[in-house]
Amino acid sequence: MVLPDALLFPSALLPLRIFEPRYRAMLEWALEQNRMFCIALIKREVNEWNSLSDFHHIAGVGLVRACVGRDDGTSHLILQGLARVEFVGFRQEEPFVVADIRELPSKSAEDFEADALTAKLLALCARLRANGTGVPESLDQQLAQIDDPAVLTDIVAHTFLQDPFRRQDVFEELRVGERLRVLIRHLTTEML
Repeated sequence: MVLPDALLFPSALLPLRIFEPRYRAMLEWALEQNRMFCIALIKREVNEWNSLSDFHHIAGVGLVRACVGRDDGTSHLILQGLARVEFVGFRQEEPFVVADIRELPSKSAEDFEADALTAKLLALCARLRANGTGVPESLDQQLAQIDDPAVLTDIVAHTFLQDPFRRQDVFEELRVGERLRVLIRHLTTEML
């Protein structure tokens, strides 16, 4: 599924409303298969995608956790992010795109690097919440309990980054230390 503003991070939940005919067909197919599909971000310079080159080929694959069909043929669903993937080929383009994918695992950072960057990221999150982002106080405590820096960056990027292309920058970075740096830089820019 190619969208203009959405990206699906691992461990994140994404509510979706499916209404376009091609995505209705895709959802029906996915529910009959493995209940999974990918979310890809449309490229910055593209208003509406028409070809395979119009969207990013690094995307998030997710599992349909809940789906409610409506009388008008639309559906509301919750998609849970499972992994970063890269499209390595395409089996079909119509009525919806089916891609061959490969998982893109994160590359761990050194403990000392991850600890320092994680502390800086958590401090930024506390400042964002204090600045009235509408995020509950309990989020600080919940984020502090996440012991995997890769998971932390994904949840923070999903929760706090507003610009979809900044989220894509974070999403595409596989080295966790560098991902933390990119996220901190983008959050700091958005706070200004």
